Amino acid sequence: MNDDQENATRYAGKAWLANLRQNLISPVSAIVGICDLLRTDAARLALQDVASDLDKISNAAAELNALVDELLHRDVALNLTNNGDEGLKRLRHDLRTPMNAIKGYSEMLLEDLEDLQAGHLEPDLLGLLEHTDALLRHVDSAATLPETPPSDDFEGAGTPPTTAAMFANLVKSMQPVDRSKLTQPEKGKILVVDDVEANRSLLARRLERDGHQVWTAAGGHAALEMVSQQQFDLVLLDLMMPDINGFDVLAKLKEDDAHRNLPVIMISALDEIENVARCIEAGAEDYLPKPFDPILLQARINAALEKKRWHERERHYLKQMNAEKQKYETLLHSILPQPIVTRLHDGETTIADRYEDVTVLFSDIVGFTEMSASLPPAQVVRDLNRVFSGFDRAAMELGVEKIKTIGDAYMVAAGVPDGRSDHAEVIVEMALRMLEQVEALNLQINTPMHIRIGVHSGPVVAGIVGSHRFLYDVWGDTVNFASRLETTGAPGRIQISEATANRVKHRFDLTNPVWTRIKGKGQVRTHYVTARKSVSG
Repeated sequence: MNDDQENATRYAGKAWLANLRQNLISPVSAIVGICDLLRTDAARLALQDVASDLDKISNAAAELNALVDELLHRDVALNLTNNGDEGLKRLRHDLRTPMNAIKGYSEMLLEDLEDLQAGHLEPDLLGLLEHTDALLRHVDSAATLPETPPSDDFEGAGTPPTTAAMFANLVKSMQPVDRSKLTQPEKGKILVVDDVEANRSLLARRLERDGHQVWTAAGGHAALEMVSQQQFDLVLLDLMMPDINGFDVLAKLKEDDAHRNLPVIMISALDEIENVARCIEAGAEDYLPKPFDPILLQARINAALEKKRWHERERHYLKQMNAEKQKYETLLHSILPQPIVTRLHDGETTIADRYEDVTVLFSDIVGFTEMSASLPPAQVVRDLNRVFSGFDRAAMELGVEKIKTIGDAYMVAAGVPDGRSDHAEVIVEMALRMLEQVEALNLQINTPMHIRIGVHSGPVVAGIVGSHRFLYDVWGDTVNFASRLETTGAPGRIQISEATANRVKHRFDLTNPVWTRIKGKGQVRTHYVTARKSVSG
């Protein structure tokens, strides 16, 4: 027999075993489950006379379950392949022995149920017989081992493939790949924790051979101390250790925010499913029983390291996203009032409100167009930035809302979006500070500036305009009136309307009213603010 024929025969044996095991799993699981129910009912109802037979049935079911679990083990496959029909006969004999015991004791119990006053057990006992008969048919149908690999073809139109064919398909999908085409496996800093020196040394040598940096610890306390002093990518942790067991070490690592994301693979001679489940629940990345398979260990380590790298990338990207989000929030708050930002975040798409009592300020630099034409652009922008930056600081200190700048014009309002009773007083205070800042700046620049300011109080409509570049703006007659007061005012002075004057005259010195022609209003009474009123002692 050449190598290809030998591989084909071995492959056929494994496929046959997969097919047999697949057919046996469901009925065996049903038999084990029914046995548990029968024993529970018998104990609950104190049916002592049936307990002995039920124990024998359960023991046979456990033996059968163990045999089925072994069907894909390498030694079973080799035994069947090497011994041919003799190996098959032995396997069929081993499987039939516990099944015959289940069938025999179940039939005897059925005959005695009436005398034992346990008739309610009959449906479950009949179920045991039904599943046992199904198992017997499956085992009897396994007459011979195939000599060639099973076909991938369906057995007929509309018929699903056999389990063996599905196994063949799986083997093809999982066939070894060309390692030269794979990316380099992750290399990491690994801490090996085991109280047995031989185990530590063997595992460390194996990992170092695979290109990892390896540290070792002889116990739980030493491991915790090393983790606190150095960063590791992975911990291989023994479960049973004399000073502090591996489960408690795992719990301490996962309780610490600094090490919660450190992957831990438990390695132990205890392979009961309860131990595995508890470790996974406590945060272990994986669980490997001793003695471990080197190939499986390497795969688990590579998977854990790759997962850790992805988590690190994810945290990095989330950090970047949060930084960008913070930049966005900062920019949004610099453009829009905080209450408006909150409303946008809450899902409002159209924001428009009417305010009945607001004060609006317009300012403009006199002759700025002509001045900018005669100065270098950089100087124009620099001087204008110094002026408006000072205005912005004053607005923030006083809690008034900067609406916008248009060229050399600057607009603020008070009473929007949050109402306040002193909106007129605070805006006039803002106007005086603006004049003072320009006067101070004129002492530092070669080309002095002068501003005009107009202020009016009344109702406005305020809201968001635009869909690409948001702008919080105000509209209405009050806005137009304040703008006209600025354009008709005098350089270096603050012209306010009669409505505003009546609100602020108790805090500021005003000129006597003057008649001013305002476009669209005709002759109106206005005042100029001269100073803050002195506070009497």
